[in-house]
Amino acid sequence: MGNYRRGTSQGSAKYTSKKNRLLKATRRAKSVPTWVIVKTNRQVRSNPKQRNWRRRKLGLK
Repeated sequence: MGNYRRGTSQGSAKYTSKKNRLLKATRRAKSVPTWVIVKTNRQVRSNPKQRNWRRRKLGLK
């Protein structure tokens, strides 16, 4: 009965530590802001750690 949380995707059923890891990964996966591209004269155009939720998984258990 203690493992009822595993395998569910609802926010209230996740462990807080897992939620925090998912939030951190979401923040990290964003694209580069436009003002950064302009300021660096297009030297920085993309985020090398950008990730799509369908294509590349995090590997969390």
